Amino acid sequence: AALASVFAGSAGAFALLARRRGVRLPEGVPPWDVALIGAATYKTSRLLTRDKITSFVRAPFTRRTGQGEGAEVIDEPRGSGLRRAVGDLVSCPFCTAAWAAGALVCSYTAAPRLTRLVCGGLGALTVSDWLQYAWTATQETAKD
Repeated sequence: AALASVFAGSAGAFALLARRRGVRLPEGVPPWDVALIGAATYKTSRLLTRDKITSFVRAPFTRRTGQGEGAEVIDEPRGSGLRRAVGDLVSCPFCTAAWAAGALVCSYTAAPRLTRLVCGGLGALTVSDWLQYAWTATQETAKD
């Protein structure tokens, strides 16, 4: 409940701040931007919840339980109370995706060009990951 309150409160605070500063909401979001934000959301959630390089961020809230595919690792939440709640969040890509999407949409509202640039970089990483997995699968198929 605490994390849900933080999420809702952050969204509300952003909306109030944006309104006070005169930020105009876009009339709509073009499909290309939705796809770009979607790819960036996917990559951000995977980086934060599964990537070996970001395990130090999760370490206070999780413990390592296994090795995933590629550079990914599997962590599970530990502790109780708020520590457990944060552990649940940072070990679940689907849960973290909601937060990442929220942050990217807020950023898109305030600074669309910068957000597109950041999302483009994260989208490129996503495509690179998929190509790496496709290449590995092709090599494995060729061996058989």
